[in-house]
Amino acid sequence: MNIQRTAKMMEMLKLSRNPRELNPLALAFIGDGIYEVYVRHRLIALGEVRPHQLHRLATKYVSAKAQANVLKFLLPLLSEEEMDWVNRGRNAKSGTVPKNTDVLVYRHGTAFETLMGMLYLKEQFERLEQLIYLSFSVVETGVLPPATVENA
Repeated sequence: MNIQRTAKMMEMLKLSRNPRELNPLALAFIGDGIYEVYVRHRLIALGEVRPHQLHRLATKYVSAKAQANVLKFLLPLLSEEEMDWVNRGRNAKSGTVPKNTDVLVYRHGTAFETLMGMLYLKEQFERLEQLIYLSFSVVETGVLPPATVENA
């Protein structure tokens, strides 16, 4: 899902500061939205079209529990910089208490979203899509695709 942007849209979306200066929770905010779009696209591509079913299936990808599990698989594949953003996201204090999961799982889900947001805002779309592809494999099969470690 490669998004082509017009010059007008690029100017409209231009950040007023370096993404590295943003609060990790702001990165998680956009990362959550970006990941959700990819998940929705994936579900439609798989042929699911019933709204209630779409929502139910999407939660298998976007819940804090699912994202924390995906992150566990991705950690060995991340660069030092990506790990730094994961750690910043995990350690960010949101001020809210999760309703349906424990705090540690919630923080790891936030860490995953922070990484997605950082890659998106730094326009590292190829790496973003690589990690999203791997996340889909983990959610759908419970494992990374074969030869992932060598190719990452």
